[in-house]
Amino acid sequence: MDCTSESIAAAPKAVLHDHLDGGLRPSTILELADEQCYTGLPEDEPDALAAWFHQGDAGSLESYLRAFDQTVAVLQTEAAISRAAFEAGIDLARDGVVYAEVRHGPSLSTRRGLTREAVLEAMIDGFDRARRDTGIVIYGIATALRHETDSADVARAAVRYSHRGIVAFDLAGPESGFPPDSHLEACKIATEGGLGLTLHAGESDGPHSMWRALALCGAQRIGHGVHVVDDAEERDGELTELGAFARRVRDHRIPLEVAITSNLDTGPWATAADHPFGALYRAGFNVSINTDNRLMSATSMTREYTLAAETFGLSDQDLRGITVRAIEAGFGDWDVRREIIEAIEAEDG
Repeated sequence: MDCTSESIAAAPKAVLHDHLDGGLRPSTILELADEQCYTGLPEDEPDALAAWFHQGDAGSLESYLRAFDQTVAVLQTEAAISRAAFEAGIDLARDGVVYAEVRHGPSLSTRRGLTREAVLEAMIDGFDRARRDTGIVIYGIATALRHETDSADVARAAVRYSHRGIVAFDLAGPESGFPPDSHLEACKIATEGGLGLTLHAGESDGPHSMWRALALCGAQRIGHGVHVVDDAEERDGELTELGAFARRVRDHRIPLEVAITSNLDTGPWATAADHPFGALYRAGFNVSINTDNRLMSATSMTREYTLAAETFGLSDQDLRGITVRAIEAGFGDWDVRREIIEAIEAEDG
C-alpha cells in the first residue's frame, strides 16, 4: 500500500539513534538557562533560538557539533537532565514512537560537580516518568567521546546501570583522526558488563572506520554507516557491485542507524534524492530510520519516515518492515521488544 501523510503519522515507529542533548525543546533550554543563571544563549525567544540551532547548512560534522555547546551548558543538574529525558520520551511518544533508545554522554554533564552515575540516574528517572505517562518503551545509551580519554570511566559507570535502563555503550564525536579502536578498553568493559555496543562510524569517514568499529571493537550496530557505499559500485541510483566489506555488512545483517536529514546537514549529499538510503535499502542492507538530533536537524520521526517514503518510494509495508527490524536490532529487554513486534505485525493483519 502506498504511504500517505495520515498513514505515516499513525504508524508505530522505532528510533535507535537519538541524542538527548540534540533534542531539547527550545523553550526548555531557555527555562533551564534562567534557572541555572546561564547567560551564553545566542537568542532569548523560543522561535529565534530554534532557528539558531538549526544546522541545515552546517556542511560538516565538526561545524554541526558546535551547536551542542549550548544544550550541554544547561544539562548540568539532575533536575535538568531528568526533565530533558522526560520530555524526550513525551515528544517521541506523541510522534508515534513505540520503541526508543536515546543516548547521552554523561561526562558532558559533570561540569558543575555531578558524577557520571548521577547523570545516568537522572536520565533513567526521566525515561521512567515518560514511560509511566505514555507507555513508550524507552532505554538509555551511555556515550563517550572518541576525542576524549575517559571512555573507560564512562563504560564503568554505564555497566552499573545495565539492568536499570542503560542498554548500550557508544562512541560519538568527530570521526576523522579518532579511530574507535583507541577505546578498546571501554568497549571491553561495556560488553563484558552486558551492554550492547553501537559505535558512530561511516558518518563522515569511509568504510575503514566502520571496519575498525566492527572487526577491532566488536560493534553490534553502527551509528550512521552510510559511507559503506564507498565500498560499492553505483549505477543509476543502484548498488551494482559490493566490495568485500560492504558485502559482509549486508550479508551479516549489521544494523545501520541511518539519519537522512542529519547526513544532509553534515555530509556531501545536496538533496535527499542523492542520499544513499534508498540504494542501501534496495540492495538489502539492514537500515533503520532515525532522527539523530531533532533540534539541530529540525526533524522528527514522522518527518524522517515521510522523507524516506516520498524520496525512495517506500510503502507502508516497507516502513513497517524497517520498524520491526529496528526493534529486532534493539538492545532492550527481548520479551518487551517481542510484544511490540507482535502488536505491529497483528495490525498488519
